[in-house]
Amino acid sequence: MSERQRLRSLGRLVDLQSRKVDRLSADVAEKRATRERFLRNLSTLEKLAHSSGPIGGSPVLAMNRAGYKQAMLRMAATHRLDLTLHESQLALSQRELVDAARRHEALDQVLQREHSTVRHVTKVKEQKHQDELASQVWWRNK
Repeated sequence: MSERQRLRSLGRLVDLQSRKVDRLSADVAEKRATRERFLRNLSTLEKLAHSSGPIGGSPVLAMNRAGYKQAMLRMAATHRLDLTLHESQLALSQRELVDAARRHEALDQVLQREHSTVRHVTKVKEQKHQDELASQVWWRNK
């Protein structure tokens, strides 16, 4: 494999890893937004449950309010469980994003190092050629 092909392949690999990081970043952002919606909904459910306290009136109305409050509290508990599961998925996605970003950074550093090496080798070859030309001119003028 030639230097040019190797650098092109490494560049493609860096590009693919960059796309993966972008995709995972979008996924994490979406999960964070979903988490915020969960929290807002949970707050709303708790407010609804606590705002339906007994105000007096008929026993049927009190039973209806108690049933409503229980339903809101059950729904809030289910929502909390869903939020916990979602937060664990978010944590996994964040770890995956960090790992992908590290891999991207490492590959990018390797690519930069390879480019630097190629530039150095090219510069050395060019200098060697210039030295040979200067030597030939010197021998001709001697």
